[in-house]
Amino acid sequence: MTTPEMSAALRALAMDAVQRARSGHPGAPMGMAEMATALWSRHLKIDPADPRWPDRDRFVLSNGHASMLLYALLHLSGHDLSIEDLKAFRQLGSRTPGHPEVGVTPGVETTTGPLGQGLANAVGLALAEKRLAAEFNRDGHAVVDHRTWVFAGDGCLMEGLSQEAISLAGVWRLGHLALLYDDNGISIDGPVAGWFGDDTAARFRACGWSVIGPLDGHDVEALDAALRQVRATGRDEAPTLVICRTRIGQGSPNRAGTAKAHGEPLGDEEIALTRAAIGWPHPPFEVPPAVRAAWDRREAGAAAHRDWRLRFEAYRSAFPEAAAEFERRVMRDERPAGFDASTAAAPPGAAATPAPAVATRKASQQVLARLGPALPELIGGSADLTGSNLTDFPGCGALLAGRIDGRHVHYGVREFGMAAVMNGLALHGGFIPYGGTFLTFSDYSRNAIRMAALMRLRVVHVLTHDSIGLGEDGPTHQPVEHAASLRLIPGLEVWRPCDEAETAAAWSAALQGPPRPSALLLSRQNLPAQPRDAQQQAAIARGGYVLSDRPAARAVLLATGSEVDLAMRAQQRLDALGCPVRVVSLPSMTLFERQDAAWRDAVLGRGLPRIGIEAGVRAAWGGYGCAAVLGIDTFGESGPAAALFEHFGLTVEALVDQVQQVLARPEPSEAAS
Repeated sequence: MTTPEMSAALRALAMDAVQRARSGHPGAPMGMAEMATALWSRHLKIDPADPRWPDRDRFVLSNGHASMLLYALLHLSGHDLSIEDLKAFRQLGSRTPGHPEVGVTPGVETTTGPLGQGLANAVGLALAEKRLAAEFNRDGHAVVDHRTWVFAGDGCLMEGLSQEAISLAGVWRLGHLALLYDDNGISIDGPVAGWFGDDTAARFRACGWSVIGPLDGHDVEALDAALRQVRATGRDEAPTLVICRTRIGQGSPNRAGTAKAHGEPLGDEEIALTRAAIGWPHPPFEVPPAVRAAWDRREAGAAAHRDWRLRFEAYRSAFPEAAAEFERRVMRDERPAGFDASTAAAPPGAAATPAPAVATRKASQQVLARLGPALPELIGGSADLTGSNLTDFPGCGALLAGRIDGRHVHYGVREFGMAAVMNGLALHGGFIPYGGTFLTFSDYSRNAIRMAALMRLRVVHVLTHDSIGLGEDGPTHQPVEHAASLRLIPGLEVWRPCDEAETAAAWSAALQGPPRPSALLLSRQNLPAQPRDAQQQAAIARGGYVLSDRPAARAVLLATGSEVDLAMRAQQRLDALGCPVRVVSLPSMTLFERQDAAWRDAVLGRGLPRIGIEAGVRAAWGGYGCAAVLGIDTFGESGPAAALFEHFGLTVEALVDQVQQVLARPEPSEAAS
């Protein structure tokens, strides 16, 4: 079987599936067919029968619009992906969605589509491999020894995220990372020369990468030689860029090399012409047995997997404790024996005496100091704000250029890159990543946060300076809409704790239960500890609970974060005025909204007017039926925090007045009469 026939099979399956779906991107899969043939048939270490085994190579299709290339590869190599699955490309409920999705299609390592993020995820995957190798490998026992391969196109390299990612990969010396760049010069709008004139090779070299090429991306033998060179690269050497000059839509007589091949089906007539041009006389979705046999990786994959298992057994015999830890973290994703997240995160003596006032960012650091020694898989970091986010903890060590063994990653000013690399660390296995920046800068990393939610990854975003309470830095740094915006992301658990006890509960929730990303919105200013009994302490884990009640309460105050104390002080003032109210703390609206109706009704009360209180946009309270909201619908101002809260009316006096106004309103029946 010749490699042209193997590549032709990829082209045919891609154009047939796109045509059947009447939707998709045939050009990139057709242009990258030889790149895929060289890598997947000769170099990629995978086992189709067990696509999750720990020491497999990771393959990332960063230009995820070329998804049919990956689906064809998975099908032909022997993964559990049938020809019927390929026929269902882009159809509702199929295993072949429009862009690759982890957890949907066996063999897909990460969800790609938003360009550049797959590349950044791959940097996280390669960092995880290097970090685990340093931790677990022993002389003569390399149980962690795999590579991360990425396909990416012009669009990925145009995204600014790519610069953040390749810069980090270079400084970390990720020698087991290789990027094959599909340099076809075409995007949806046409030839990219009019808007993308980078010297890509020089750019990567400047970031500490080795560069091979440009090569003829349709010459399998030249590509094979380049990949052999890549495989000779040591883990602590530079990552490698392989520049592959290709022709988008290769094989199509009238569409190759044009934008028409990029994002639309070729059409029946052009497909017929292409079949003749590439020497593929077979009907749609038909692959001859000889071609299937040439592509089948099951036997080779099983042998590689079997060899690793034998090596791991030898490792287990020599280093039983290390092997058991590797199995726990990497193979089973379990917490240590006897570990209880709630107990480990809880502040000492929390149920006995109230703790002193503390900023919740500081409370978070205190929780990390307790969790860090108990959870070696916890790996943190910050986007150049460690001293402000307080994401380090005693003994964590720094992970930076020349020091890969630390547990606190210095990402530099790269919020988007940090979030996407964290996704890669979580995808690899063996780590629970967290990273910090200011809440207002979550906008930079928002799409990677969204992707973590889509992929159901256990990552934690520590987002500090959560309101106008940060003060003098002014409106550029003061988040107003960000809490509400993050709560809109499906599957993202958002916490805005009011004190140390709620901060500990937020961390506990982030570390247990089904995997999902969490965002912890933490204060710069000190917040007083609130009194609770044991039942209230336990109720924090439900996202919303009654913090302070009164007999015959006339209204309910709903508050989050720093505004919980404001509600508590207003309650005391209202007591003196003969107007009892209930105070409800909602540290996590997203979690509270998943509680059963009985719990929500018991907490919120029935028939009582509700007043929401949060130093953010009022629209966030729309689902709570509030009669009024004390919030901020403008940007902030520069000035001391206390002066800003006074200026924007976030005061006890304003809240008391708001409650009285609500209670003074006539009942609907009275107004009608």
